[in-house]
Amino acid sequence: MSEIREISIALAGNPNCGKSSLFNALTGAHQKVGNFPGVTVEKHEGYLDYKGYRIRVVDLPGTYSLTPYSPEEIVTREYLIKERPDVVVNVVEGPNLERNLLLTTQLMELEVDFIVALNMIDEVQEKGITIEMKQLQALLGCHIIPTSAKKKTGLDALLDHVIRVFRHDIQIRKNKLFFRPELEASVDKITSLLSHQKELGLYNARWLAIKLLENDREVYNQVQQYPVWLKVELALQDALREAEHLYDSEPEILITEDRHSFIHGAIKECVRQPEEGRATVTDYIDMVVLNRVLGLPVFLLVVWGIFQMTFTVGALFTGWLALFFSSIASAIGPFLLNDTLRSIVVDGIIAGVGGVLIFLPNIVLLFIGLSFLEASGYMARAAFVIDRVMHRFGLHGKSFIPLITGFGCSIPAIMATRTLKSQTDRLVTIMIIPFMSCGAKLPVYVMLSAAFFAPAVAGNVMFGIYFLGIAVGLWTAWLLKSTILKIDSEPFVMELPPYRWPTLSSVLFQAKMKALMYIKKAGTLILSAVIIIWAASNYPHQPALDATLAAETARIAGSSGSAAEKDARKKVLDVHIKSEQLEYSLAGRAGKVLEPLIKPLGFDWRIGIALVTGLAAKEVVVSTMGTIYSIGQSSGAPKELKSILRNDPSFSRATALSLMVFVLLYIPCVAAIGVMKKEVGRWRPVLLYSGYSLSVAWVLSFAVYRIALFMQ
Repeated sequence: MSEIREISIALAGNPNCGKSSLFNALTGAHQKVGNFPGVTVEKHEGYLDYKGYRIRVVDLPGTYSLTPYSPEEIVTREYLIKERPDVVVNVVEGPNLERNLLLTTQLMELEVDFIVALNMIDEVQEKGITIEMKQLQALLGCHIIPTSAKKKTGLDALLDHVIRVFRHDIQIRKNKLFFRPELEASVDKITSLLSHQKELGLYNARWLAIKLLENDREVYNQVQQYPVWLKVELALQDALREAEHLYDSEPEILITEDRHSFIHGAIKECVRQPEEGRATVTDYIDMVVLNRVLGLPVFLLVVWGIFQMTFTVGALFTGWLALFFSSIASAIGPFLLNDTLRSIVVDGIIAGVGGVLIFLPNIVLLFIGLSFLEASGYMARAAFVIDRVMHRFGLHGKSFIPLITGFGCSIPAIMATRTLKSQTDRLVTIMIIPFMSCGAKLPVYVMLSAAFFAPAVAGNVMFGIYFLGIAVGLWTAWLLKSTILKIDSEPFVMELPPYRWPTLSSVLFQAKMKALMYIKKAGTLILSAVIIIWAASNYPHQPALDATLAAETARIAGSSGSAAEKDARKKVLDVHIKSEQLEYSLAGRAGKVLEPLIKPLGFDWRIGIALVTGLAAKEVVVSTMGTIYSIGQSSGAPKELKSILRNDPSFSRATALSLMVFVLLYIPCVAAIGVMKKEVGRWRPVLLYSGYSLSVAWVLSFAVYRIALFMQ
């Protein structure tokens, strides 16, 4: 039996070009997700068996170029250069070919073995667009294969070409993109210098020369390590002077102009657009969603609808999951004869981790909604509408993308601010990203909303919390831009893709990946935190309480009254002893230290403990409360956390609202703080932000608590 050979391919393309849909169509269920080494950018990887080959497919992050501004661009470029996939499949959007070819020209410069998957060919045909394939192939120096990931057509032809490229049955010409003569002379000169530096053999010398002329800081840092840099720097200075003298410009701008000139010429030569006809469905929808008056209300209505769906539909599933974990605890408890082991399993692990996992349906539904908006093309419209609002607060329109990312996780959102060229805009955006409610805060909102509000109202409460975070972020941006960071933002231009009905498989795939990451987090970080919290809540042990419990239990047993009355008195005693032990523990002592600071907000020392542990990850707030409040309960069938809180005399609706506001606004997780410091480069702005966010959280939580008490 012949040995199966492996081919590694990488899918590279712009956002919304159908790349992920193509990945799903190729790999089906054989997928896994993780992070690229050293960064929090998601790595989707899958495989398929085709004609005796095992083909490993890596879906690279969507990017418009290989210029290292964003984490996605850095990851994509580093993977192509260092991992050296056998074949790169450049996925381009057929109906928007001109925009997509910018990345293609940069792949040409990189001189990798690539083929073009001309995706959405069905839309190209429906719109009456004609593409001269052979002529375009000759210009790009690679084969072009028409595909439709949505209809799963052209996939076999694409895989056949991958195998032929791998076996060198197809000669890749690797056409060079030539620049204007003066610039080309500078590229050749620097290329010649770099080609003699053997240590740079991993990189293509011509590509390095182009990147140096583009003022690429990553390449600068790489080349500066070698003696050849002295000669290269002189050549760069000559190129800079010549560009200034001849064109009153810089080499970086000239290279960009020449790329676009090549693309424009290729489109003119190879693509025939149909004559302008009547307005399309996209045009009619945009008349409403981009309207100056209706655009913002429509956006808010759409977001409100997603939160209503997240809560009302999710409530059905969370109830089942809560019953499931309660049943597990009731079934396992009697078999654990050791009191300590039973407490750590039932009160610790099941109450803590289970208390987080019951909100998995809400997480999945939220990401289904957001994935649908992004894949449909509406998210770009939302950026356009919000841009007008953001400029009034001194924010750059491009800040919208990191801010939207912040609703998933603050860490990649903070890193995505690298796309902003202005340091001031970057700093302001980084400072307000944590006010966007990341997915980790959602379990806190869902649990408290479900405990103290009817389902119809709970969705509105969650919408209000998210909106409050946006409002505080915008107000903070205005405050910074009006005082210490008085610099105008640059104008913002964003291309609006046509509307498309997202494929169900693509939307569900995105939701599945988020769900798996959430479950993984619950099984690792949160599980570890729960065990630590249980230990801190039970130790050091107070022997006197055991003696009191034994004496009082004996006294109750010897007293008069029915068996039911005695059991009821024993349960009250058990709750009292457990509460006393909790206050005596390390966690209780720490909470008591914090209590004077948070008492005006309606919080007791138990909530103080949860807020401190929430610095590890915001989901831990729920698991901590699940563990601590369960310890204070009487033995017997375990209760759901929201039921415990609803019946706790010290926890009211006003407390719930105050706690949601505080979790929304106070310092994010430690990992996000670390990334913030790395991106800013100094501790002073980070410490300033930390003090500011804590102050704002305290003041607004205090105000919400007092108003809620007044209205009760």
